[in-house]
Amino acid sequence: MNKEDQVIAGFRDLFNKLVWLNKDKMEDKLKGYKPSEVHCIEYIEKNEDPNVTKLAESLYMTSGAISKITKKLITKGIIESYQKPDNKKEIYFRLTEQGKIIFNIHEELHKEFQERDKAVFEQVTEEQFDSMLGFIEKYSRHLDAEIKKQGKDMNSE
Repeated sequence: MNKEDQVIAGFRDLFNKLVWLNKDKMEDKLKGYKPSEVHCIEYIEKNEDPNVTKLAESLYMTSGAISKITKKLITKGIIESYQKPDNKKEIYFRLTEQGKIIFNIHEELHKEFQERDKAVFEQVTEEQFDSMLGFIEKYSRHLDAEIKKQGKDMNSE
């Protein structure tokens, strides 16, 4: 296996281990919510004027899928929609009080997982972080260009 394959396999392996390790606790504390719903809640709380288009682009999902998720979250009382006085066409979302509770549970779990993994990150030098972040940024830009080249618009599928 060449180094390129090792890097990709390493990323996949790390990601799968994280998901597996965090899964039980996430499912227990966020019972009744799918990961896509929780990511939607997180995006809505952390971003200004979130709408279907922004959510779809950020979560790499179709607008149709996001519409289904937001409808479900509205029904559950987790988010509510709103419009701006100067733009009656566009619909935005914000968390309800119950939504903020779910968001905070998710944030606390992330802090707990970060604390668990802190020992590894404490050993990483600034230069190593910069190198890894540089690689991730470069690879991400490449993949964005490939997505564009294929004419894949995340919102049109």
